[in-house]
Amino acid sequence: MPREVAIIAFAQSPSVRREWERDEVEMLLPVLDEALERSGIPRKEIGFTVSGGSDFLTGRPFSFVLALDAVGAFPPIEQSHVEMDGAWALYEAWVRLSQGDVDTALVYTFGRSSLGELRDVLTMQLDPYYLAPLGPDSISLAALQARAMIDSGRMTERTMAEVAVRNRRKAKANPNAQLAGDFLVEELLAAPYLVAPLRRHDCPPISDGAAAVVLAAGDRARRATARPAWIRGIDHRIEPHGLGVRELTRSPSTALAAERVGVRAARVDVAELHAPFTHQEPILLEALGLNEDADLNPSGGALAANPLMVAGLIRIGEAARRIMEGSAHRAVAHATSGPCLQQNLVCVLEGNA
Repeated sequence: MPREVAIIAFAQSPSVRREWERDEVEMLLPVLDEALERSGIPRKEIGFTVSGGSDFLTGRPFSFVLALDAVGAFPPIEQSHVEMDGAWALYEAWVRLSQGDVDTALVYTFGRSSLGELRDVLTMQLDPYYLAPLGPDSISLAALQARAMIDSGRMTERTMAEVAVRNRRKAKANPNAQLAGDFLVEELLAAPYLVAPLRRHDCPPISDGAAAVVLAAGDRARRATARPAWIRGIDHRIEPHGLGVRELTRSPSTALAAERVGVRAARVDVAELHAPFTHQEPILLEALGLNEDADLNPSGGALAANPLMVAGLIRIGEAARRIMEGSAHRAVAHATSGPCLQQNLVCVLEGNA
């Protein structure tokens, strides 16, 4: 049987609009040091190290190899990399630990969205034969999905603004958030469109940041902390690559992943959803089938800070942190990547029984 695996430490850097004074190593080093210190596991005893990120986003090949300087060159380590959000790197680490060949793992990721025109850079994620040559930017594609949601009658521009107000108000309690504060719905609705029906508050901020998580299996996790955040289920699924063959107002991949990990098996105390755009939150809520009293995005979510390739891992880390602190017993974390919620990962975390 697969072993139990838990998150025992989480750390992140503050998300900022431009991190131009520090390179990737300088961004990562304090985050890795903090995560390892919280775990109580010496760096030399980490059995597996895996990173997430995007060389294309950084603009140079093998940027993840350069970032390894933050981990240290000695003693030699067993290392892997996922060209994806750090949440998927965590999935790889979970597989290794659950199968039993290592007892501990360090997962980290960094993202510098400010290095290029992000709206255009993300066009490279699209189908290279039929869709990418048309050049639709990421905001325009999200606007198509938002318009489909409005036309379906399941939300309005006002309810979208209410999502932004709630998330950024909650972000006031998060010292790492980039956008936080009290906003008025009417004030937001008076702003001009960015790409109709999306206004600036409907879109995520451009963020630079880094995050790290330490995992441990079985008794090693119990020795490390009094209250590990046990991963009771984790699964990821993908929608068809062609946007024209998808129902943009639904997320079947999220629903399938949620079913596989048993989201509805018990009450959820905290849910951290990676919804970069306001109209995507109700799509995810419907797919996950959460109970109505779940505390939704207590960190402020991706509308408050959205470092690309990092925000998904932050959702898992924020959910785990509340379990480790004792403010929640059962939590759900979600991560997404690609246009219009194309890839989706769902993770269920629980405290001690």
